[in-house]
Amino acid sequence: MARKVIRRYLPDPAAIKEKPALQFLGDLLHDPNLFHLNRHSVSLAFFFGVFFAFLPVPGQMVLAALCALWVRCNMPITLALVWITNPLTYAPIFFATYQLGRWILDAPTLANSSEHNWAWLMEEFSLIWKPLMLGSIITGLILGGISYIAMQLFWRWHVLRAWEHRKLRRKSRDSE
Repeated sequence: MARKVIRRYLPDPAAIKEKPALQFLGDLLHDPNLFHLNRHSVSLAFFFGVFFAFLPVPGQMVLAALCALWVRCNMPITLALVWITNPLTYAPIFFATYQLGRWILDAPTLANSSEHNWAWLMEEFSLIWKPLMLGSIITGLILGGISYIAMQLFWRWHVLRAWEHRKLRRKSRDSE
């Protein structure tokens, strides 16, 4: 089943619950829904993990973890997917989401400057934050929705394939 494929890559729930750094969460981590590997829980984890990965805000993982606690989806998968945007990928991803937001808002392009320092960034931030957030939210919603649907379809395909294999095994057993 798809569950077996995913379980190979996830940490053990008991090991997560025993981490001293997570003891402040108390009984919240003892909710079995946070570690379930079923179609609904994993699909929601894919949606929220991808959505929060595309938000250009500090603390993406904290926001994703709080959301996983709130909607009770698989937390390890949600947190792993937030790392789609990492130090190697965040620049091209956020540039693309900024361009999408700039296109939607019909905002002017930024003036090219030879100096890219903190003062320049603070000055230009007032111009780029709206297109960046709009593009990021739209991209996160679209790609999150696509990943939700893809996981639903993958899970269904995997279950149907397992049923077909069982049918074939039963037929071969019955014909012997």
